[in-house]
Amino acid sequence: MAFAGEVAWITGASSGIGAAVARALAAEGAHVILSGRNAAALAEVAAECATGNATALVLPFEATDHPAGLAAAEQAWAWAQERSGGIDILFNNAGISQRSLAVDTDYGVYEQIIAVDLLAPIALTQALLGRMVARGKGRIAMVSSVAGKVGVPLRTAYSAAKFGLIGYANALRSEVTGEGLQVHVIAPGSVRTNVSRNALNADGSRRGVSDKGIDGGMDPEVAAAQMLAEMAEGKREIIVATGFEQLIGEACRTPDEIFDRMAKMVADGYATKMESPKVESAQ
Repeated sequence: MAFAGEVAWITGASSGIGAAVARALAAEGAHVILSGRNAAALAEVAAECATGNATALVLPFEATDHPAGLAAAEQAWAWAQERSGGIDILFNNAGISQRSLAVDTDYGVYEQIIAVDLLAPIALTQALLGRMVARGKGRIAMVSSVAGKVGVPLRTAYSAAKFGLIGYANALRSEVTGEGLQVHVIAPGSVRTNVSRNALNADGSRRGVSDKGIDGGMDPEVAAAQMLAEMAEGKREIIVATGFEQLIGEACRTPDEIFDRMAKMVADGYATKMESPKVESAQ
């Protein structure tokens, strides 16, 4: 019951991994804020979560609508303050995938996927970061992918965005570890969701059909349980996969000693030194 009484904000919460994480947290007694585009589906998940001591708030908005995200952040923080003093967990899960060869893919597909999978979670994190740092506690989870650890065919845009998300998360962790925050990178492999059906084709249209690999992938509830268990243990990089996907994810795992060294650089004053360079005399 590591998260009982805490408030978690989950994006992409209307189905799949996001909905499974919300249900698992609520079952532990956490309060959940659910965001995504499908208000009706979010309401259904909220009804499943609002049991026992857990409460749920639905805040639907388009991930790439930055003003809407900022407004949602204000609502979410105010709601969370009434329950635990602020948002304890920001679980950035919203995303969209791709199924097309780079040579065939319109540039607009890259813009759309990077906007949703990289810029949107960064924007939401930045909207809350100052308040979380001031509070001196909290967790930020970034759902990347095994495709964000190793480039996967037919997913050049998706891999680019998910690699970028890991880079942001790792750099952020080095800065905020000393402020009491934890940053988790989650890299799932194939999980049985609608990710393939919702993926973009080369022209930006919705694919509409699933993959054999996705259909035979990990159950979302099992994936969610592993994610939360390893977050509770303080794991910084969480590989959630089986078979070959687990093998390649583990092969690309960043050693903990590197994370420790980056955080130590900040603790030793690296940021202050870089922000205040020595001014040479004009003489």
